[in-house]
Amino acid sequence: MTELEKSGITCRDLMKEVLAGLFSRPGRTVLTIMGVVMGIAALVATLGLSQTAGNRIIGRFDELAATEIVITAKSQNTHSNIPVLPWDSPERLLRLNGVVAAGTLSMVAVDNALVRASLVSDPLKQTRFQLSVQAASPGLFSAVRSELHSGRYPDRGNSDRADRVAVIGSNAAIKLGITGVEQLPAIMIGDNLYLVIGILGNVGRQPDLLSSVIIPEGTARKYFNLGSPQSVLIETKIGAASLIAHQSPLALRPDNPSILKIAAPSEPQRVRNAVQSDLNILFLLLGAVSLLVGSIGIANVTLVSVVERTGEIGLRRANGATRLHIALQFLLESGAIGIIGGILGASLGVLIIVGVSFHQNWTAVLDPVVSLTSPLVGGIVGIVSGLYPSIRAAKLEPVDALRSGT
Repeated sequence: MTELEKSGITCRDLMKEVLAGLFSRPGRTVLTIMGVVMGIAALVATLGLSQTAGNRIIGRFDELAATEIVITAKSQNTHSNIPVLPWDSPERLLRLNGVVAAGTLSMVAVDNALVRASLVSDPLKQTRFQLSVQAASPGLFSAVRSELHSGRYPDRGNSDRADRVAVIGSNAAIKLGITGVEQLPAIMIGDNLYLVIGILGNVGRQPDLLSSVIIPEGTARKYFNLGSPQSVLIETKIGAASLIAHQSPLALRPDNPSILKIAAPSEPQRVRNAVQSDLNILFLLLGAVSLLVGSIGIANVTLVSVVERTGEIGLRRANGATRLHIALQFLLESGAIGIIGGILGASLGVLIIVGVSFHQNWTAVLDPVVSLTSPLVGGIVGIVSGLYPSIRAAKLEPVDALRSGT
């Protein structure tokens, strides 16, 4: 026979006492449950949001870093008079299956010429700036995922005619005092006048372009003696970067592909796993702290309940209740609080994940194990939190409990 059976108290009687203990002070019980609800909800929400944010970040990584290839000449060939990259590099690369966009980008040697937007020299205000001047083919703007603040991009006709037109980055536009192209603004590169036809608002790659002046490739060839493109930027489909990195040197220089330097994303899976792991650890720690606060609340309330019910404990001990019966009663009360809090907290956490994802237009991601095991986690937290108060209640002697409880 067990100690409960020896005392004449059945499991049904024990459950009735547990329910009576929970509902004897409903306000306190509800507030204690709310502490667990907040802890479990924070844990579920942070884990879910970490997976959702990680999925979003990984998606952005795939869209940008894992789909970008940059091709340049190796250092020993940069000073050669023989062109390394052909002028029709973008057209050759676009024939490869998996290439989304391609364009050339070259630094233009302007012999330290300053850039200015005003023909009037103001001694009280700087009007001349040392800005980077770069030459680009029309396909470059798609390859770097640029966005226009105003105006348009130079087209193939501007390059073929060597038109004196330019697109400036948003940072360069601020320095030059140009806010739009509606009034047909112009800038001076040294002593040469260029019509500004577009202002870049943002770029996904090559952020230096935001502080640069970009002219058509044909213009740079005619007026600045640009011998060949310095680099080719390629945007690939997701998963095609490795194949394109292998094929592109043969497409550009079938006679000598070894003179080209290919900068392709390396081991994207490792980077993705590291990002996801760091996010999981960060949000898991935040959730654990919230859950710890809830468990402290359960322990505190259970301990206060033991102190307040000392007389009741003494009376039950005097009527035959064993130490195990008393300990189980308080453990079950704290465990029930944890389970109820776990169920409600998991539900609230899922709602938070869905709400945030809907507001941010993200795809909600949550491991089902997290929400399904939350009641179990809540119950374990409740039992662990109520362990010390239960042991303390079980150690009370009937005479001492009755004396202190009266």
